[in-house]
Amino acid sequence: MTDTFVVIGGDAAGMSAASKAKRDDPDREVIVFEKGEWVSYAACGMPYYVKGAVDELDDLVTVTPEEFREERDVDLRTGSEVVGIDPEERTVTVETDGETSEQPYDDLLVATGASAIEPPFEGLELEGVFTIHDMDEADAIEDYVTDHGPETAAIVGGGYVGIEMAEALSARGVDVHLYEMLPHVLQPFGEAVAEVVEDHLREQGIELHLETAVSGFDGDERVDCVELEDETVPADIAIVGVGVTPNVELAEAAGIELGPTGAIATDEYGRTNLENVYAAGDNAEATHVVTGEPDHVPLALTANRAGRAIGQTVTGNSTPTGGTAGTAIVKAFDLGAARTGIVDEDQAREADFDPVSVSISASTRAHYYPGGAELTVTLVADRESGELLGGTVVGREGAKRIDTVATALTAGMTVNELQNADLAYAPPFSPVWDPILTAAKVLAGKLE
Repeated sequence: MTDTFVVIGGDAAGMSAASKAKRDDPDREVIVFEKGEWVSYAACGMPYYVKGAVDELDDLVTVTPEEFREERDVDLRTGSEVVGIDPEERTVTVETDGETSEQPYDDLLVATGASAIEPPFEGLELEGVFTIHDMDEADAIEDYVTDHGPETAAIVGGGYVGIEMAEALSARGVDVHLYEMLPHVLQPFGEAVAEVVEDHLREQGIELHLETAVSGFDGDERVDCVELEDETVPADIAIVGVGVTPNVELAEAAGIELGPTGAIATDEYGRTNLENVYAAGDNAEATHVVTGEPDHVPLALTANRAGRAIGQTVTGNSTPTGGTAGTAIVKAFDLGAARTGIVDEDQAREADFDPVSVSISASTRAHYYPGGAELTVTLVADRESGELLGGTVVGREGAKRIDTVATALTAGMTVNELQNADLAYAPPFSPVWDPILTAAKVLAGKLE
């Protein structure tokens, strides 16, 4: 009788693990329990569905449930919620259509993801107040905009979701007000990025309310205003996007240890403290490539890569899940903004580095070639070792250049090594000295 690999959660980490395990060991029984009906979908694409850039919600699905079952031979059970884990008996308790059953496992992956944070706001239950973290929420927002034609939106939170939804609702003809309690939007990206993005958002007609705390929403069944400390502002729709929290209740109840971030603690292979129990995705920690310490970075690639590695490990090919640099990129209308590693100098000092940083602006193409744009690059390094710690880029073109910095971080490169990297040059794509190389060159001079 073959071993059974049970996966809890049917999105990025869970389905990557299930697919890889079944591919590497076709005879192994692989069972996935997903409490909802959607699996393997591109959550990052949901704002673009609301915007209208993606025609159908189903277009965000990478692999359908039927394809998993029929083509990949994965026993996928949607509408089935795992409500308990018994590590001694090696079973999970599952609720499906009001009935409870037990499923034995030999290996178990907990890939329960994360949930949108719901602050203690008054009026969260009002019609027209949304978070956006799953497909049903995205569908509900699109339906609401289509059916009610809101004129004014209140977006709470100036992170990825807030900025992407500001663009999405603006494209639908809604007057958008964005509220951020911190001094800047995209706070983890640093001031050099935030100020450029803020100026551009204002140019696009987004009303920014920085250092402004929201206390709640009001209305008669349907939202009609957002409540601030000393005033109320009209709002016909509200999006709350203030971050996510890992779904760890199930794991914690089973005795699975949490790490310092509050997510599930794992080793380099995704193993938890319980034998034959793994964790991956937005509910699990990963090791930061710069600090070597546990971090919680709920991003798609981190989840997919860790799930795939665990799928290999449970079939006998032990594979590290890989570290994280926290690499992220966001579109803000005509701008791209990206970051990787440690870019906040206070955070660098807390990690026992002595940070030195530079910011430069350079063209994305040769100065004489049409179509180029100014790209602002910030790099941070450790003064003593010269080790590269992180970086950001922002501009109308070239934000994906952050991948060069992320690669350098993963390789543990110094600033000198980065400035000597042999990057491609041709006038339509880059000046001779790519903006990343120019920033590294300037930073290297500052370290001398």
